[in-house]
Amino acid sequence: MDGEDVVRSEGAQLDFSRDMSYGDYLALDQVLGAQHPLSPAHDELLFIVQHQTSELWMKLMLHELRGAIGRVAADELQPAFKMLSRVSRIMEQLVHAWDVLATMTPPEYTEIRPYLGHSSGFQSYQYRCIEFACGNKNPAMIEPHRHHPDRLAEVQAAYDAPSLYDEALRLLARRGIPVPDDVLTRDVRDPWIPHPGVEVAWLTVYRDPEAHWELYQLGEELVDLEDAFRLWRFRHLTTVQRVIGVKRGTGGTSGVDYLRTMLNIVLFPELWSMRTVL
Repeated sequence: MDGEDVVRSEGAQLDFSRDMSYGDYLALDQVLGAQHPLSPAHDELLFIVQHQTSELWMKLMLHELRGAIGRVAADELQPAFKMLSRVSRIMEQLVHAWDVLATMTPPEYTEIRPYLGHSSGFQSYQYRCIEFACGNKNPAMIEPHRHHPDRLAEVQAAYDAPSLYDEALRLLARRGIPVPDDVLTRDVRDPWIPHPGVEVAWLTVYRDPEAHWELYQLGEELVDLEDAFRLWRFRHLTTVQRVIGVKRGTGGTSGVDYLRTMLNIVLFPELWSMRTVL
């Protein structure tokens, strides 16, 4: 049989004049029609697709993070673990995406940079929501979104809500692990400050994993997530330095120096510091 006979013998549906097709379900006309290069440069399509696909992965990451936070708050840890594991795997995808962008050389980026204006990944509202959900709260990061009410509302809601770490510590307290009252009643909009009492709480869990197995597993899920986040930040830094050197970013930051500062942020510090004490 030739190729056509094979396809027809399979009984595959070939007429979609009345039924939903693959492209219809995924809205591919809209998705694949959303790339609008502004420069004549060949490599701008790479730049656009890289960032659009990253935003799609971040959309899924936010969906899973919010689900996990809700499950932790409801003491439903097994579904939360699945969601957090998925978040870490998504972050791995985002790490590897830099490998593709790194194929863009400095002269190639220079061709498109004038067309970017002041647009920058620094302004990604989804990324900001991810950072807020993980506890890296900074009110200055709300400002770039004030011109867009819908995005502002989403970022503000993420800023005002308890983070994943806040809910994890509340869970420890509900499970009988002593957590300081000033931690449990703190303003969740404040940046996290390492607390010796929280280190002691995690030490209680890690010194007897069998007695606190779910909390122990939660701690490791959080460490997995932060580990992946650190790799993403580092890969971002090295890719930017490879492509633009130490020039200022299009969004106005110092570029590589700013990204290097971000490497120092620790989302769940007590889960790292207590390892030295164990």
